[in-house]
Amino acid sequence: MNQLKVGAILSYLSIFVSMIISFLYTPVMLRLLGQQEFGLYSLIGSIVSYLSILDMGLGNAVVKYSSQNRALNNKDAQAKLNGMFLIIYTLIGLITLIIGYILYCNINTMFDNTLSQAELDKAKIMMLLLVFNFSISFPLGVFGSILQAYEKFVFLRVTTIIRTIVNPLLVLPLLFWGYGSVSIVVVNTILNIAFLIINIYFCFKKIEMRFNFRKFNFKLFKEISSYSFFIFLSVIVDRVYWSTGQLILGTVSGTLVVAIYAIAMQLTNMYMMLSTSVGGMLLPKISMMVVEEAKEKEYSNLMIKVGRLQFVLMGYILTGIVLFGKPFLNIWAGPDYTSAYYFLLIILIPLTIPLIQNVGLSILQAKSLHGFRSVVLLAVSIFNVSISIPLAKYYGGYGCAVATGISLIVGNVLIMNVYYQRKVKIDIPRFWRNIGSMSIPMLISLVCGTVVNYFVNGSSFITYIFNALIYSLIYFCCMWYIGLNEYEKNVFLSPIQRVYKIISRKKNLEGTIIHK
Repeated sequence: MNQLKVGAILSYLSIFVSMIISFLYTPVMLRLLGQQEFGLYSLIGSIVSYLSILDMGLGNAVVKYSSQNRALNNKDAQAKLNGMFLIIYTLIGLITLIIGYILYCNINTMFDNTLSQAELDKAKIMMLLLVFNFSISFPLGVFGSILQAYEKFVFLRVTTIIRTIVNPLLVLPLLFWGYGSVSIVVVNTILNIAFLIINIYFCFKKIEMRFNFRKFNFKLFKEISSYSFFIFLSVIVDRVYWSTGQLILGTVSGTLVVAIYAIAMQLTNMYMMLSTSVGGMLLPKISMMVVEEAKEKEYSNLMIKVGRLQFVLMGYILTGIVLFGKPFLNIWAGPDYTSAYYFLLIILIPLTIPLIQNVGLSILQAKSLHGFRSVVLLAVSIFNVSISIPLAKYYGGYGCAVATGISLIVGNVLIMNVYYQRKVKIDIPRFWRNIGSMSIPMLISLVCGTVVNYFVNGSSFITYIFNALIYSLIYFCCMWYIGLNEYEKNVFLSPIQRVYKIISRKKNLEGTIIHK
């Protein structure tokens, strides 16, 4: 199995491990921190996350241009590219420190009306640590992007899994000893730096990475800047969509509402990870397709093939949330967080469409056609903020969720599908015919699941698990017999067949040894 296939499997394994740990770790953390301190931790995290926009889309540029150098086997050009990106990211790291210090000095001004003095003091400490974390991550993060360009997905996913497991093992004892939210930020900072250093070691040891800092190529830098600018706009849009709601609620409602909205955002991020992890891995492959001048039909086929597979999973998760999300939140996070269920549904239903089409984003980036999307979504995100502020004042978290849902429908669904069809020449009608045919078994399963919930009613955890298992069986049977084509059935069967072959070989080998 090649790096892409193994990487895809490990991506989903990483997400599965992350979700399992989050499901076990988050409720303990919520109860140890309390709703107010968790809200404070989420609020400061959402503010500092805006510093991620200083990447300015250069991370994708590292992957794209390094992939092209690989396709051309141009090692000298790659060494110069490495040197250029390291210089640029070091400067970005310094800018991050300056902006972070300005934010630190203005915390009192921003939240004096909604935070107590004790909360403001903790907020300042967390902000300093998070700013330092970001400033280090920018220059050292170059190595991770290069590993992605070289398709070292196995190493990247394995280290991600290890980090996911280690984090709560270090944080939970500190929380039990009463160190609070600051300890979470300290552990995250230490782990982040440690794994960045591991990436550096792997780059030099395994791919013999070289740097050439002589003769800064301003012509190439201009080309990269033009490419990255629109990705930079997309990053701004992402921050507006997924962080501004908490910031607005923090200024008008306080930490309790922020805590509930943060839980909805945490589950939303998990939902997005299930789709975007594989889409991101396809960027090097699509970049090479562009260099090799692949036909337009090949891009359509790729988007449909991946979109159908993603829809099987996303449809299962979404309908599962519709049926079991409310009781799950009540048991997992506690009764105080139940309203996060409605925030989730308002956001996830429109979000599902761009998630099953995220290969289209990789195609836009590889073809340098992502500028239109970035400008449109930036305009839509400004609209999102403009309606979020008044809606949040009157309707709290519901207002922010509705503003985000409307923005997703207008920008990511309506406008982008027209653009994919007309400009990128992706066969969008064929894409939706494929998804439409797969929606039938999903809707049948949803109706059956509703009936099961009605007749097998109860408030115990065992009842919910039983109903979820029955629903899972119904969903995958409907998909198998009505939705999936032969290729997709083989995709799901191939890992089982491989395991079976390995076991069979082992048994045959043992039988041969015993016979001898």
